[in-house]
Amino acid sequence: MLRFTQKTAPRPGVITTLTLPWSLRVKSRQRVRLDNGEEAGLFLERGIILRDGDCLLAENNSIVQVKAADETVSTIHCKTPLQLAQICYHLGNRHVDLEIREHRIRYPHDHVLDYMLKGMGFTVKVEQAPFEPETGAYSAGHGHHHEAK
Repeated sequence: MLRFTQKTAPRPGVITTLTLPWSLRVKSRQRVRLDNGEEAGLFLERGIILRDGDCLLAENNSIVQVKAADETVSTIHCKTPLQLAQICYHLGNRHVDLEIREHRIRYPHDHVLDYMLKGMGFTVKVEQAPFEPETGAYSAGHGHHHEAK
């Protein structure tokens, strides 16, 4: 079984990908199945957060690229910065993981939260999509992830 022990910069030699949902990309020690079907283990430094596109290095120098799995999320597209701020305020008050982009908020699907936001006049779309939330100022992931979309 391959043992992946550290993140590495992308480079030639990727053997396959490893597709994981957000809940598993925050676990540094776990048994996984690579997308090619091979079993592997993650033995990463505690607190490591895996993002879509990250690469992992195995003890035998094999490299695998991490992919964010599609999962059930709720997405709201915002027309103004004020709408974005309002949604972030109300969901942040409930300690919900949020993926924040310039004109969009995404969170793990929750019908109660969807109902609340619809009641505030927002359109909530439930969909299958990768989820890349903010990690917080004190996380081992060192802040948030920027992505052009």
